[in-house]
Amino acid sequence: MQKLEYPAVGETLYRETLPNGLRLSVAIKPGYKRCYAFFAAQYGGADRRFQVNGEFLDTPMGVAHYLEHKMFDMPEGDNALHVLASNGAQPNAYTASGLTAYHFESTENFYENLRMLLRFVSTPWFTEESVAKEQGIIGQEIRMTEDDPDHVVYDELMRCLYRRHPIRDSIVGTVESISHITPETLYHCHRIFYQPGNMALAVVGDVDPETVRAIATELLPAHSGETPLRDYGKRERPLPDRIRYMRRMEVSAPQFMLGAKLEPAPSGTALLRQKLLCDVALTCLFGLSSPFYSRLYAQGLLNTDFYADADYAAGTATILAGGESRDPEAVLEAFTAELGRAAAEGFEPGYFSRTLKAGYGARVRALNAFGGLAASLADADFGGYNLMDSFPMLSALTGEEVQRFIRDNLAGAERYALSVVRPVTGAAEEAGRGDA
Repeated sequence: MQKLEYPAVGETLYRETLPNGLRLSVAIKPGYKRCYAFFAAQYGGADRRFQVNGEFLDTPMGVAHYLEHKMFDMPEGDNALHVLASNGAQPNAYTASGLTAYHFESTENFYENLRMLLRFVSTPWFTEESVAKEQGIIGQEIRMTEDDPDHVVYDELMRCLYRRHPIRDSIVGTVESISHITPETLYHCHRIFYQPGNMALAVVGDVDPETVRAIATELLPAHSGETPLRDYGKRERPLPDRIRYMRRMEVSAPQFMLGAKLEPAPSGTALLRQKLLCDVALTCLFGLSSPFYSRLYAQGLLNTDFYADADYAAGTATILAGGESRDPEAVLEAFTAELGRAAAEGFEPGYFSRTLKAGYGARVRALNAFGGLAASLADADFGGYNLMDSFPMLSALTGEEVQRFIRDNLAGAERYALSVVRPVTGAAEEAGRGDA
């Protein structure tokens, strides 16, 4: 494995793409007792149509999430989640729009737990009975998300922004869509997407990287399958499909999310650079130390729940900001006005320098959050860049570069859509949709 040292941030990283195509990263943390493993497939809720062996295949909404639920079943009848927990690990898993991840943290028996992680994720075992039983469990989860304001405000914003891309649809699917999922569906998608060339393993802790490599080589297939060609539909236009969504639910105050589409950069250094520019721009403009936030907080328009971030998933990049506000429309107006001001005027040099240094420090501190670091290492491997390159690249950014990025990619009120969940007032009302 290639050993890379970063004395400026006190990190040592081992990286290699194994002969079977698996992307492997190991961040060494001398003296720490806890270790973290993150094993991910580049397969998520938006990956429903794809090409393999020259043939396009369509699968029901929710298969990736359904597969995640069923992967813990093992042929001998055990549940991998219980086995890991009984062996001192804290395991979990999640499905996103473009990723499914299985991970654990442990302070003992790390290599044994790593073997279990790699074995159960690479060994599918589905029966008609267990798959049918899971439909009821996931059906309940779907109904819960439909009644959850946080899910509603996000899902509806994505439907406002995207006209065709499957990222606009719920990761968990619908009760109707999951009724079409069979053991054959799950076996088929596991074979296509859960193969080493479509996966990444990231380990963080005081471990021997060669031992990690040897375990991965021993337990995973020696060869990778064909990389599936994903089909997300026709290219989206840069502006939202719709600009407003509003629904009334049982909430104490209006919840909102605003957002815009961003054309993602190609993989590699260009992608890392765009992510850094976007992060610095949003922090300078809308972070909790920004004049924008201080002003709107003083006006009672925002509270400490407010956030602004960028999400890169399944070939998309989306600017997202949200929280709780008595007047979401006023927040949107102030948000887009601040973008316009920064695009025209830029930043005061002292403020930009302080914000950049604070962001650098936050990234250094994040290196000690093992779970977040492991997830970021895997994301970097899928993105074709080295996460540690972010530190010198971040230090070299200038206010003029960030201003130009805002002007070219973020500014313009017409780019933004707004999704709002308001409290029920008076008699029960039906959800309302419509452009403003």
